[in-house]
Amino acid sequence: MTSNRRSDRRSNLRKHLAVAAGAAVLIATGTAAASAQPAHTAPPAQQLQRDVEAIHALGISGVQARTVGPDGRASAATAGTADLRTGRPVSPDGYFRMASTSKTLIATVVLQLEAEGKLSLDDPVGRWLPDVAWGTDYDPARITLRDLLRHTGGISDAGLPGYRTAQEYDEQHLLVYSSEELVARAMAQKPAKGWSYSNTGYIMLSMVIERATGRPSHQEVEDRILHPLGMARTRWTGTSPTLPRPHARAYEFYGPGAEKDVTVQVPVSSELSWVTTTRDENTLFRALLSGRLLAPRQLAAMKDGVDVSGNPQAAAMWPEGTRYGLGLVGIPLDCGAGGKGTYWSHEGGDGGYITLNGATEDGRRSAVVSMSEARGDSLEHIVAQEKAAGALIEHALCAGG
Repeated sequence: MTSNRRSDRRSNLRKHLAVAAGAAVLIATGTAAASAQPAHTAPPAQQLQRDVEAIHALGISGVQARTVGPDGRASAATAGTADLRTGRPVSPDGYFRMASTSKTLIATVVLQLEAEGKLSLDDPVGRWLPDVAWGTDYDPARITLRDLLRHTGGISDAGLPGYRTAQEYDEQHLLVYSSEELVARAMAQKPAKGWSYSNTGYIMLSMVIERATGRPSHQEVEDRILHPLGMARTRWTGTSPTLPRPHARAYEFYGPGAEKDVTVQVPVSSELSWVTTTRDENTLFRALLSGRLLAPRQLAAMKDGVDVSGNPQAAAMWPEGTRYGLGLVGIPLDCGAGGKGTYWSHEGGDGGYITLNGATEDGRRSAVVSMSEARGDSLEHIVAQEKAAGALIEHALCAGG
């Protein structure tokens, strides 16, 4: 799901689910059905173009997508515009904010450190962060690093700053927060129950990486993942409010007459502040799933997920049978006559940019779609956008059977 700003889809889902009791069940059924439809018989490149145009037709300003097949050949497609003022076309190599997909980067580094014996997934977080002002309702001796990785530690996101309206964006989009400030906000909240998505938990994990290595987590990501894979267009932006060029302008749709350009913003957490491209994101997931980044034991642990169907937000966004592992999401894949399986993903959405991705079990087939507008004004718009992007991923991963 999403990364930093609480103006993202998860925040909007909380709001809409609160006023539409029971809607999550209906929408979860619709999402599962959409993701289970077989790929069309059109050639993959033609199908990809159809899928990006279908997303654009929902009212999404700009869409770019890239798929990579088992032979390593890539196909790219775009639709819409990168700038509503000028009509500038969308670049197939445009940057976008990585948002929660950066959780896969953080989790991969943690698992590499475990393989090196520098930490254990069963370490209590209090061992690594003893100086955190833990709230009276949290027990740092019982919450493990594994809990943080799979969102079962109860760390609340309710205190994260952010914006849900155009006015709040104007007031808050250049504010800067330290990791310690963000964790302190979480500690002032009541713990979440069951599986509950936590951006704050991954801020804590980035702090753990620094304690275990003596270096900021973004430097570990660069040296352990980006440089070895040649991901030169994935960059840490820290507290910079801008993106490298080229990029599409990012828009947040708050309702009719309330479409806001939210491109310029300081990410809430600087350690989770990354930009990337569809090319690099494909490279990441193909390398991860093919075993180039993790040893077999650590990759198996990453895929060992928990059932998220009991969480209303997860049920609204993901099909039945989805499991959240350690910074990696296992989503059911039904290729018709090809039988059912699983693809691996971690989508991201933050301040206008929403990205879905996926790779097959062996990493030989992958797809990424990035949208530069978030239609977050209603449950129907949120889920329609998710379903259309999910269908693109499914078609790409099922191409050729």
